[in-house]
Amino acid sequence: MIPSAHKDKLSLITLFLTFLVLAGCKDEHTAVEQEDATTTVKAPEGMVWVERTTFLQGGKPNDKYAMGRELPAHEVQVDGFFIDTTEVTNAQFRKFVEATGYKTIAERAVDWEEMKKQLPPDVQKPHDSLLMPGSLIFNKNVDAVVNMQNYAQWWQWKTGADWRHPEGPGSDIVGKDDYPVVHVAYEDANAYCRWANRRLPTEAEWEAAAQGGDRDLIFTWGNDPELLTQRANTWQGVFPTQNLPEDGYTYIAPVGSYPPNDLGIYDLIGNVWEMTSDLLNVEYYRQLESGVIEVNPKGAATAYNPANPYQQEYVIKGGSFLCHESYCASFRISAKMGVTADSGSDHVGFRTVATPEMISE
Repeated sequence: MIPSAHKDKLSLITLFLTFLVLAGCKDEHTAVEQEDATTTVKAPEGMVWVERTTFLQGGKPNDKYAMGRELPAHEVQVDGFFIDTTEVTNAQFRKFVEATGYKTIAERAVDWEEMKKQLPPDVQKPHDSLLMPGSLIFNKNVDAVVNMQNYAQWWQWKTGADWRHPEGPGSDIVGKDDYPVVHVAYEDANAYCRWANRRLPTEAEWEAAAQGGDRDLIFTWGNDPELLTQRANTWQGVFPTQNLPEDGYTYIAPVGSYPPNDLGIYDLIGNVWEMTSDLLNVEYYRQLESGVIEVNPKGAATAYNPANPYQQEYVIKGGSFLCHESYCASFRISAKMGVTADSGSDHVGFRTVATPEMISE
């Protein structure tokens, strides 16, 4: 995270520039006995309790889409916690902003001298039109792509795009109180959490909530990919040029538009990516000691992603309305990607968690 107020805005544009710079680059498990963990603390409104559980974190043996950063699968144990039943909505985030006067990173000014410190030394200063407050949005007018590794083909920097104006100037969120808030960065989400006396989930907590009452599911509803369009908001058609709303929505959807998992938690798969508190390290799972059950893991001690070597990234989970099997197939519990602390877009949001101790404070 960049500490000063002048630096906070930088990686939204840095992310766009990084896409341009990097476009051409590119067991047996032991079960654990545990006591049934319950709590007498009443669940806060809009949250449910996830009991202490032991489950298989990471790509499952029968998951054909599992990527290297999701492997090997390994046993983890997570203590009980409360989690939001939905992603944080525009209405909820508005209450926070009105109470505190908070301004998101996408609404703040840009300082090129600070931003260039996060970029390769040969990157030239972009046009001043790019060094304006704004955010990344998906380009809905892509006709064709040359290289699927060149993300800049379907992302565009939009001056004036922020949580109140998700598609830029002229757009708004009128009538969309129940949509997930987007164009919020990791720093913004943590500011909301501090205000609400909540925190972001760890990756293990997020997966525990997604597993529900099971321990080795690929999807929140089971292992049947044929149920995807009935259970989640993802991309159908040809990514990124043709989007068929077979699941009922072309792009982002109101929270709770699809059936919840067996704990009553909605939209863990699809709609918008969700932030966690873990650093992204694509080698982390391979560095764990084999056969040892990780208890309340908080992720890697250091970030590592060779696809973005200049910035520290945090794990995001669950995929979004842009996920398709031909591209990232991130509509699975174990799927993960990374986001920098000061980067946001129109397909990343968050939900919060709390422990009984936090609720009792």
